[in-house]
Amino acid sequence: MTYLSKAISINILMLLFAVAGATITIKEVAAQELQTYELDECHLENDMITPDGAEIYYRVCGEGPPLLLVHGFFATGELWEPFLDDLASSYTVIVPDMRGHGRSSNPDDTFIHKKSGGDMLAVLDDLGIEEVQAVGFSSGAMSLLHAATLQQDMFKSLVLLGGTTHFPETSRAIQRNAGFEAFPPEVSTLLRRWHPGNDEQIRELFANFRDMAANYRDMNFTEPLMGTISAETLIVHGDRDEHFPMEIAVRMYRAIPDAYLWIVPNGNHGLLFEVWGGSFPGSGAFIHVLQEFLSGEWPQQ
Repeated sequence: MTYLSKAISINILMLLFAVAGATITIKEVAAQELQTYELDECHLENDMITPDGAEIYYRVCGEGPPLLLVHGFFATGELWEPFLDDLASSYTVIVPDMRGHGRSSNPDDTFIHKKSGGDMLAVLDDLGIEEVQAVGFSSGAMSLLHAATLQQDMFKSLVLLGGTTHFPETSRAIQRNAGFEAFPPEVSTLLRRWHPGNDEQIRELFANFRDMAANYRDMNFTEPLMGTISAETLIVHGDRDEHFPMEIAVRMYRAIPDAYLWIVPNGNHGLLFEVWGGSFPGSGAFIHVLQEFLSGEWPQQ
């Protein structure tokens, strides 16, 4: 392990969208061909049924210790495809679609992060995994917070990208005003590529996203609850995150017993996920730090 300063000067680039009315630029998304390890090449794909009837689709790639990757809201497991070359060479990478996203179903008319966290535990149980390392972005990070407090001994380490303990009013305002029709055609094309249910599925996700604005129970992590997380935890957060102020990441860092904090200068909510179809010049630094953290090579400071 090593100490990461709260102001490491590494540029990590923007996500295609931060679902937040942030400025969006698109580079011929429909014509994109990712020059990386593709999820279609994974050696296992499966789906399993949760106790409440959700069908959770997942893929497994690579060889090595298990590593769970959980995407953000509106995305699917394909979000991680640009990083699979680096990760699947060292880890057995488990890539699920969260409930209601991609090829996973959601029997409810709402999206609850606590249920999503339970889904992740169910996927790991389906694979017979007893201990895992995990990386989550945005809603994926929130799902992992729930999973790590529901079953503390499952997680050896966590990497939380752009996560939160609760939804501040700035985030709730974004949620209330989100709508599919407001996005440019290129984004609609990408969403339709990700979600086989097309417009009906996508509109349901937007409805779920808007409903989060009125839910004060799902994301409501207290310091004592976060204090039960036993996993080594790396928190990565942009200092310009338009959803969740940097102070929330600092609060998580102080509450989780074995935590590290990486504040990204000039980083927005999207962090290292640049426009699909473009290059990922910020990913090299992230992958380097991620691999060092996951390998346990950091010396104690």
